Amino acid sequence: MKPWSLHDGTSLQRRRLVRVLAVAWLILVGLSLQPGRAAEDAKKEADEAPAKRIGRTIKLNLPITGQTFIRVRRYVRRAMENARQENQRPVFIFEFAILSGQDEFGRGSQFGGAYDLADFLSGEELNAASTAAYLPDSIQGHAVLVALACDEIIMAPQATIGSAGIDSKVINETMLRAYREIAGRRKTFPAAVALALLDPDREVLEVKTEVSTEYITPAELEELKKRRTIEATSVLIPVGQSELTGSEARQRGFVSYLASSRQDVAKALELPPEDIEVDASLGDEWRAVRIDLKGPITADKASQVQRLIEDAVQKRDINFVCLWIESPGGSPSDSLRLANFLAFDLDPGEVRTVAYIASEARADASIVALACDQVVMHPSAIMGGSGAYELSKDEIEEVRIRIQEVLAPRKSRSWSLPAAMLDPDLEVYRATHVTRVGDVEYFSDDELSEQPKPDEWRKGKPVTKPGLPFRVQGEKAREYRLAYDTAEGFEQFKELYGLQDDPALVEPGWADFLIEALGSPGVAGLLLLIGFAALYAELQAPGMGIGGFTAAVCFLLFFWSRYLGGTAGWLEATLFLAGISCLLLEVFVLPGFGVFGLGGGMLVLASLILASQTFIIPQNAYQFAQLRRSLLIITGAGVGLFAAVAMMRRWLPSTPILSQMMLQPPSGEEAEAIRHHETLGDFGDLVGCRGVTTTQLTPGGKARFDDRLVNVIADGEVIPSGTEIQVVAVHGNRVLVQQV
Repeated sequence: MKPWSLHDGTSLQRRRLVRVLAVAWLILVGLSLQPGRAAEDAKKEADEAPAKRIGRTIKLNLPITGQTFIRVRRYVRRAMENARQENQRPVFIFEFAILSGQDEFGRGSQFGGAYDLADFLSGEELNAASTAAYLPDSIQGHAVLVALACDEIIMAPQATIGSAGIDSKVINETMLRAYREIAGRRKTFPAAVALALLDPDREVLEVKTEVSTEYITPAELEELKKRRTIEATSVLIPVGQSELTGSEARQRGFVSYLASSRQDVAKALELPPEDIEVDASLGDEWRAVRIDLKGPITADKASQVQRLIEDAVQKRDINFVCLWIESPGGSPSDSLRLANFLAFDLDPGEVRTVAYIASEARADASIVALACDQVVMHPSAIMGGSGAYELSKDEIEEVRIRIQEVLAPRKSRSWSLPAAMLDPDLEVYRATHVTRVGDVEYFSDDELSEQPKPDEWRKGKPVTKPGLPFRVQGEKAREYRLAYDTAEGFEQFKELYGLQDDPALVEPGWADFLIEALGSPGVAGLLLLIGFAALYAELQAPGMGIGGFTAAVCFLLFFWSRYLGGTAGWLEATLFLAGISCLLLEVFVLPGFGVFGLGGGMLVLASLILASQTFIIPQNAYQFAQLRRSLLIITGAGVGLFAAVAMMRRWLPSTPILSQMMLQPPSGEEAEAIRHHETLGDFGDLVGCRGVTTTQLTPGGKARFDDRLVNVIADGEVIPSGTEIQVVAVHGNRVLVQQV
């Protein structure tokens, strides 16, 4: 046996040590690779996560041309790239629109441009997206080919699709091959039906077999009988017809859904309503302008805003209008007129309109905001509720009908909440769909009954309060789907729409800036203060001098700014002039403080209050608040006037130049001469005489002393006509009398 040695033991220990070190190294390497594997696993999970579906609506104005294809392809490719980066799956909704004044169902589409677009939409490039054609109206011409190229078709029930070859004198083989090819790719419409929509000389039969329903030509019927058992045969498209309605196409499964509005489209595709707003830029940069709607809405202001938008669209070729609204409402009829212009005269496929409510859009101003394509609000801004004008029941009913039948369907919105913003008696509930989880709407009883299947909606708690118009702030407006988003300021607004620079502010001119400045409470109060102070100075030195001129200018500026601002008219100006006339009559013609003085002061006060608001008697909380502001302006001007009068009486007489504005009381020889001059009227002999009044003395009037008829003034009281009086004093031509 070989003896044990130290060398052998050392070798064994070395081998064991090497094994331990190797195992430790492997463990360390594994640990060092673990974060990388975790990152790779996380990335893999993210890549494998289902893409979020988002909607993108593109308005195709018919007829379709080669330029239409270029613009749509550019937009779709950009949207696809953005979707890939955000792990999104876009749903492109192509809304086929017929321009206003075009009564031929969009005829005139070029076959080449239509085929290029159809080939692009049905090609492999869009495999990562979904496409849907929405036909709210009937279409004809080769635009039909583009609709057939989409994954699914959505139509209004009474809209028709067909007569695709109506613009072509000859239906050639190239066209037939194109329609057969596109129909074969998407299989929404069978090839035989697609060809019949193109060629009116073709007939299509609907044949039911034991297996399925087939759509074939009469020539193919015999061949089908050899393979299938025919149960029923009918003519689907007779010769010469070449079109189908939405209801007919839906019944046979060619059309996926029937929809009368974009709101219905959103529900059908299970997309949020904001995802179906039309993108007017089609991938290009926004050419934006900003137009302000501030203060009460009047006929002039509504016309002004409409004119500014029309000029911007026609002369500047803009495609984005930011309507900045800070308004308490005003004239419902003019608000509806402006809302109709925004909703119907501006093509949302060409111009995007967005209302930004910075502080308030009350009462009928909310109609103007909701007539825009989208609404963005400051989080604390208010939409709806009581405003500057109290609507009558007839006006409320008229506005509700216009919202229900015209504006809401045009903008694919529910009409109950917008109508409740003006109608305090309309009760609106939160309603949830029984089967579609998360589908929430806000309906009144009338709108709920209008739904295709009212029983599928479950009524929840009311969101309106009885007797109060509905009002909502920014964050809540998003929940109620009245606002698209909120923005703390205009910088956030620009980020929301990707605006690089501030939109150009379209302004009427310098006069409007002046009107807005003069209409502010501070400037209005200052004008009144200066005007009355100047009028007082003029009365101290009669004769049309600097005081009278300054007062006239101040009062003219005050009423001019209020008139153009929509709060004053001829009534307020007439009341003011009548009041001033009565005051002057009391001072110069009938001294004392009687009917003319009191009545004139009340007329002036009433004219100034009415000129600062759009109503006569306040009837809601907002109007009471506006009345308080009006009274505050007048009170401030009054306090300032008393201070100004005190200062003028103290300082003006000792001021070298301005002392000429104050009439110094006569003294010495001058006073004696005046007194002597006034006594030339020779009424001194009447002191102590008795007579009879021939008119009522209030306090001035006439009295007869024997054969003399004299102008007299009652000393401190009103004396009726026919009363015996006695002269107590005579000062020049002023004869003071008392009742005996």
